[in-house]
Amino acid sequence: MKNLNDETKKISWVSILNAVVQAIIAALTALGVSHAQVQLIIYNYPIMKQKQYMSAEDIKYLVLHCSATRCNQDYTEEMLLRDHLARHFRGIGYHFYIRKAGKKSQHRMLLEVGAHCVPYNRCSIGICYEGGLDEQGKPCNTMTPQQKERITDLLINLHKLFPKAKIVGHRDLPGTTPKDCPCLDAHELFGWIEEL
Repeated sequence: MKNLNDETKKISWVSILNAVVQAIIAALTALGVSHAQVQLIIYNYPIMKQKQYMSAEDIKYLVLHCSATRCNQDYTEEMLLRDHLARHFRGIGYHFYIRKAGKKSQHRMLLEVGAHCVPYNRCSIGICYEGGLDEQGKPCNTMTPQQKERITDLLINLHKLFPKAKIVGHRDLPGTTPKDCPCLDAHELFGWIEEL
């Protein structure tokens, strides 16, 4: 019974902390502070250095992924969430998801530990674009012009926040599960941003 009570207290504490953080974020945002700046402020406080958060100095990689879905089929945020929950993630593992039409959605707070690239989750931001497979299901660069534009803007902004972070594809990181992801050369397409 003691272990159950301890776990309940831990869950309650995390819930309260998350509610307080969300209230502070809302207040700072209302004062005109950008969302990214708010997250850098909030998550660099010692109390936030828990397992689920990183500091700005921790970010070493901006990791590009693909959803590994066929370019002629839709893969919505709801489908992505369903699939990640089936893998026992607590939500979508990527920080950002970019649909074919260029719509960007954020699924993790900027300095929240992701679930996208073991063993690099605690030192990276995960960005996933919808697609990565051709109509026959073979790995292929299916990035649309709208996705490329949105990802370029996102990477430029993230590079300003994390200037030492390298832009890489999932497949470029040693020690990860062998994959073709993101089915393109991330550094060739976006590496120039590191020079800004």
